[in-house]
This record gives sequence, C-alpha cells and structure tokens, in this order.
Amino acid sequence: MRNLDEHTITQAVLTRNASAPDPRLREIMTSLVQHLHAFARETKLTEAEWEKGIEFLTAVGQICTPTRQEFILLSDTLGLSTLVTAQNHKKPEGCTEATVFGPFHVLDAPRFDLGADISAGLPGVPWFVRGTVRDIDGNPVPNATLEVWQADDAGFYDVQKAGRAANSFEGRAILQADSEGRYHFKTIIPDCYPIPHDGPVGKMLEALERHPWRPAHLHFMIISPNHERLVTHVFREHGEYLDSDAVFGVRSSLIADWVAHDAGTDPYGQAIDTPWFSLDFDFVLNPIAR
Repeated sequence: MRNLDEHTITQAVLTRNASAPDPRLREIMTSLVQHLHAFARETKLTEAEWEKGIEFLTAVGQICTPTRQEFILLSDTLGLSTLVTAQNHKKPEGCTEATVFGPFHVLDAPRFDLGADISAGLPGVPWFVRGTVRDIDGNPVPNATLEVWQADDAGFYDVQKAGRAANSFEGRAILQADSEGRYHFKTIIPDCYPIPHDGPVGKMLEALERHPWRPAHLHFMIISPNHERLVTHVFREHGEYLDSDAVFGVRSSLIADWVAHDAGTDPYGQAIDTPWFSLDFDFVLNPIAR
C-alpha cells in the first residue's frame, strides 16, 4: 500500500500483521498497534519527543546486566507489573495475595534446613520467621517449597554488591515446609531501600517528582503440587513508604507486625544477648482449577 497518511497508517499495519499464524500473537499485536497509534494521536506526539522516547528505551536496554534488570524496574514503576499480576492472580477470599516479583530474584539460591540462619552472617538485628502453609479450607499443605530473599539492613541485596562471588549468597534460601506445612528460619531485619535510580528509570522518576523508595519487606515464592504458585511479600507494620511504594506492590493483607523482643531467650530456647524480632505469618494457597 502506497501514499499512507495519518488516517490510513493504522489499518495498513493491522492488515500487514493479519496473516500471523499464532492467533494470540495476532490479537496482542493488533491491540498494541491500535493503542500505540491512538497514544500518538491523542498526545500529538512530535518527532523530537518520539526521538527522546527511543533514546530512553535504548538506555533502559543498555544498562541491563545479569544482575540488573532495568526493564523490570520500568514495568514496576509504571504500575504495569502490578496490573498484570492482579489480573492474572484473582483468588478466592482468604487466599494470600500475590504481588510483584521484583528484579532481585536469582535461580540458584542455596537450600537450607528448617531453622537455619539464612543471612549468611549479615550484620543486623536477629529476626525469627515462622508460620504455616495452608490450603483454602485451612488444612496444612505438607512439604511446600518456600523460596525466600531479602535486602540487608542497609537496603541492599547480595546481587547489588560489588565484588560478590558468583556462588556467594546472603539473605536467600530455599526451604521445605514440614509434613504439617510449618516453616521457620532465622535471618536479620531488612530495611527499606530505593530501587536502583542511577539509570534511565531513576531519571524518569526524578522528572515526575517521585521517590524511588520501597518499604521494608521479605520476599516469598511458594510452590506446591495442585496449588497455584504464590509470589508475594510480607511488609512491616508502621514501616515507611507503605503508602507510596515506588513499585505499587503493597497490599494491606500482606502487612504484618514484626514483633520486638528483649534480650533473653530466642524461639529455639537459646540464650540471646541482643534485642530481636519475630514474625508469624501463615500463607494460604489457591488450588489449581481442575
């Protein structure tokens, strides 16, 4: 087709894409083209503005590394990650809510026995975490796999630290709940932290007069046969940034009391000479529809 103009270009692209053999790809690309073209028309996008947009997306890609995923940060800070999570994880009332995955998960986290200290020697306030994995009817889910990851008390994940060895992990673990669905481990209290903001996403937030901070939280991914995978956080009650999380990940049902204790005896009956905290949090999994 020749002599295309602003009124005919959209249909020309749709027609060109109509022969895609994958119907879902065809559906997605049709909607994408329609919305992109509508955006350009609605905003009367200039050539200079679109050039800046291309420069921004190029910079997002260029800063990505095996330990930094700027496109996830972009998706998170635009609320797209939360939108996709919410519409794909509608659950019955009583199930634990899902939230954003985030950019700091790794595939090869170490395995620990229940009760282990997963902090790998990180300095900080001791924290004892425990709970039970249940189904929607309240029954324990035996032997569920729990993957846990967290920031340290300065707000950094291990993968952000310069000079880290490839097989060195801090604040990460894969655990298996017991036959009664119970889990427990020791770590340290994580702090709130800013998402990486020295790149293009950070510049975008600055231009929008938005802060890059996330409230303190602990990541969980829980997997069990016959149940949907759960990816979620547990946030600290009364923590900073709960109402302005940079990535829109907070859910009221995921906020819990991180209880302070004086020095004395820890939950395992061992003497402890510093103040410590505890968290009790049960997870409720959604069954896979049959």
